[in-house]
Amino acid sequence: MTASRRRALLLTAAGLLLGAGLAMARDLPRLPGPLALKRGADSPGQVIFHHGSHVDETRPACLSCHPGRFSMLGASQAGKRPAITHERMSAGRDCGACHGKEAFGLDDCTSCHAE
Repeated sequence: MTASRRRALLLTAAGLLLGAGLAMARDLPRLPGPLALKRGADSPGQVIFHHGSHVDETRPACLSCHPGRFSMLGASQAGKRPAITHERMSAGRDCGACHGKEAFGLDDCTSCHAE
């Protein structure tokens, strides 16, 4: 087999693999929609969590928060874990693992709480 024929076959195979990969990528799970977090009695407003503002939607790093910081089972685990509070966040737990360190701080209520 000539070098040009071998190159053509390799390019054809690469194209087929790329096409198959793109077709399968369409079937990958999407990020969950907005999640309304449980509102505490002294909360200044509802907190709605948006995955899209916390991860790169094209390459979400789900394991950076799941299952360590937050369960992927969501509401079914709500009674099994402590409520998210500012005290816990100030101690670097829950949302405070990033907010107040890498992400914006915990001092602007309207960044998370709807009025």
